[in-house]
Amino acid sequence: MNITILIIIVTCIVSYLCFEDRSLFNKLMHHPVSEVNRGEWYRLVSSGFVHADFMHLGFNMYVLYGFGSTVEKLFLAQYGVIAGRFIYLLLYLVIIIVADIPSLIKHKNNNYYSSIGASGAVSGILFIAILFNPWGMLLFMFVLPIPAIILGILYLVYSSWASKNARDKIAHDAHFYGAIAGIVFALVLLPNLLNIFINRLLMVPF
Repeated sequence: MNITILIIIVTCIVSYLCFEDRSLFNKLMHHPVSEVNRGEWYRLVSSGFVHADFMHLGFNMYVLYGFGSTVEKLFLAQYGVIAGRFIYLLLYLVIIIVADIPSLIKHKNNNYYSSIGASGAVSGILFIAILFNPWGMLLFMFVLPIPAIILGILYLVYSSWASKNARDKIAHDAHFYGAIAGIVFALVLLPNLLNIFINRLLMVPF
């Protein structure tokens, strides 16, 4: 079993348990006041395994399934099976944390702010996959084939809108920061990725 599938299984289990237990949901969500004042720093990671509903969970896990294995293979090729899997898993967890840091700083005194979701980490994985294969296809809504780079742009546009207008607990602003974190970390850990991206981006398949 690869790490991507393992992450999906764990995320689905934790999210389902939180659907059934609101107190667990509240304990695991990203809540800056609790993190800063009570030292509950685990929330910066645990919040990435909690989702608002089955649609939120399904979308994030579908994108992760579509692109995660590709990114995982990049790390296996670069670092070997054991180290590659460890680095990939660590990267995923670190992106969750980094994507939450801006909201932690912004809302550290706002007791009413909280957020959930793997969106930041999934966004990071998506954009690493875009660097490797910008014209790779994913079936949007399981029907419409769409290039990864177009999906990525639409993903960020929607996230920007939702972060200003949505009234849910989904970490929409984490999409942007997760994408940036994924790109930066990937270029450091996989130094040839930038050349691959430029070369493949110019090979427009249309």
